[in-house]
Amino acid sequence: MKKVYEMDFLGRKLTVETKELAKQANGSVLVRYGDTVVLSVCVMGKNTITSDFFPLTVLYQEKLYSVGKIPGGFIKRESRPTDEATLAARIIDRPIRPMFDERLRNEIQVVNTVLSVDQDNSPVMAALFGSSLCLGISNIPFDGPVSGVVVGKIGKEFIINPTVEEMEESTLNLTVAGTKDAICMVEAGAQQLSEKDMLEAIMFGHEHIKKLCEFQQQIIDEIGNAKVELPLAEIDEEVESAVRNYATKDMLAAIQIKDKLEKYAAIDEVKERTIENFTEIYADDEEIELKLKDVKKVVDLIEGEEVRRLITEKKIRPDGRKMDEIRPLSGYIDLLPRTHGSAVFTRGETQSLATTTLGALGEHQVLDGLGIEDMKRFMLHYNFPQFSVGETGRYGAPGRREIGHGALGERALAQVMPSEEEFPYTVRVVSEILESNGSSSQATICAGCLSLMAAGVPIKAPVAGIAMGLITSNTSKKYTILTDIQGLEDHMGDMDFKVAGTRKGVTALQMDIKIKGVTKEILKEALAQAKKARMEILDFMESIIKEPREELSPYAPKVEMFYIKPEKIKDVIGRGGEMITNIILEASNVKAVTDKDAVKVDLDDDGKVTIYHNNASVIAKTREMIESVVKEVEEGAIYTGKVVKVEDFGCFVELWPGCEGLCHVSQLAHERIDKPSDLFKVGDEIRVKALGFDNRGRLNLSRKDTLPIPAGKDKKEEKKKLKKGKKDE
Repeated sequence: MKKVYEMDFLGRKLTVETKELAKQANGSVLVRYGDTVVLSVCVMGKNTITSDFFPLTVLYQEKLYSVGKIPGGFIKRESRPTDEATLAARIIDRPIRPMFDERLRNEIQVVNTVLSVDQDNSPVMAALFGSSLCLGISNIPFDGPVSGVVVGKIGKEFIINPTVEEMEESTLNLTVAGTKDAICMVEAGAQQLSEKDMLEAIMFGHEHIKKLCEFQQQIIDEIGNAKVELPLAEIDEEVESAVRNYATKDMLAAIQIKDKLEKYAAIDEVKERTIENFTEIYADDEEIELKLKDVKKVVDLIEGEEVRRLITEKKIRPDGRKMDEIRPLSGYIDLLPRTHGSAVFTRGETQSLATTTLGALGEHQVLDGLGIEDMKRFMLHYNFPQFSVGETGRYGAPGRREIGHGALGERALAQVMPSEEEFPYTVRVVSEILESNGSSSQATICAGCLSLMAAGVPIKAPVAGIAMGLITSNTSKKYTILTDIQGLEDHMGDMDFKVAGTRKGVTALQMDIKIKGVTKEILKEALAQAKKARMEILDFMESIIKEPREELSPYAPKVEMFYIKPEKIKDVIGRGGEMITNIILEASNVKAVTDKDAVKVDLDDDGKVTIYHNNASVIAKTREMIESVVKEVEEGAIYTGKVVKVEDFGCFVELWPGCEGLCHVSQLAHERIDKPSDLFKVGDEIRVKALGFDNRGRLNLSRKDTLPIPAGKDKKEEKKKLKKGKKDE
């Protein structure tokens, strides 16, 4: 029988409906938040799998009917997830994953289907709430509930789940998730917010998360199913003891080698030697495959435990650094002569090559998703080839990792990008990771910032990023925060806390954890330690290039922007685009508008015209031609025009391209003209006076009024005028 639960959450109705839809899933809830509706379901496989990891999949499915859109393209149905859907799935995955026992081997899927979207009520937050609740009421072992909110900041006030209008004014866009006891995920973009304000915002969000968790718990207590007991991936105690005795000493020595490749080679050698040893020992055992799997697990455990023990007890990091020490930095700009900007940034054994490309505003990215934004003019893309870690592997479309790291770098640098009015370009930054040993996303931010400055993009301030780590003790409440974590510390640690910002404040934040949550004290210490590191990195970056270049690359498109009357846009475009096409072809001296040397022209509805080309003279010619099209005739003014057609009743004269008028035979001269063709031919230049437009919008011209009045005729003209004046009286 259908159950409905309601909560007033800060003046907005949050409703949960269950026991009606998708009843064959292990857990199912329909979450209504305002007019946003999300169906969240969870399903668990009946059999265990043989993998060495916990098989959890979280999906976030955008349905374009939820915002009244029909998908683009020929197929007219949703296809691969958008980047925004991928990022939403990551936001849900990261806080719920630590709430499972990692020894589970039954496949679990959490599927969120967005059915209706009210832009003022976040479907992502509704989906996170629904994911936790459907798991909570199911029989799947899950140590929740968790929930999340978005925190904004207008002036000095923090607000929860800002509306679209409020977010436009907000200097902060923070997504924070957690349990009733601790924070377990943070994702933020901010306009150079101080560490103090960022910490306050996180804790402000957590206070409201507690209320959402309480609401979930009430529902779970009433209708939740008993959790099933599932087999866990346990290790044979006898095997564990034997492997520990054999491998611990050698593993400890290998971990403390400073060079990454040498260290990893030594660790691999210990593992291989251990496997070979126990392969011989268990050669006649019927369960040799299972036991060798356990051997490998134990060696991995020893590696992780020794890393933890050295750091928490002896304050010794695998590469010998101090807890707050950054690895050696190096970098330079202008590696690539033909790109608009390029930079290489290296921190230890992590290296990013970043390039900046400037394009016309019309080259912006078109977004076909559920949000109200339909385009963006700044993009950062992150590529992680397998050779960066000395391995072979898959190459193809970007995965969740590439999309997530690119989004973090984009968010960090977007806060300091100039406005469209200040810098009318579409900007694309691409980071190619050439080496990786931890925190390649933060190297991307540093390299990307350097490439932007090298390209002459007038950013508000340089941005640097650093990744902090957390190692907790298995035997005590001790913990250690690490600056600039490398790959081994990231893999074996409990937290990956990435902080990017300027000297003034934080521009982006991302925190992932493997434990149940972290406290305010840990966050405060990590933010302070990250700020110290950020200042050191900014000092280094400014030694390479202190501020954005004043001049753009000679290969970057130059730009000129001006305004015309909005009603004149149609004239510039012309019928079927004929006029603008002719302008582009003639000004650029090319045969097709798709030619790489063709000038680019953007026309906005408000009358803004933006012209791009590498050659300033081409831009000037394009502007001149556009202005001639929109130029308006001034009645009584005299112009020099070109005869374009001769008829018995007069001549058609072109004042400038797109502007023609008729000089009637009676207006060609003071004397009578029988045949205009006796005096004029096509191509002749004549001076004419604009007489104005008739009631059909046609321009009338007079050559006669530009000519001297013949002798004696001026008196006749005066008599005519005098006679006409008396009649009028």
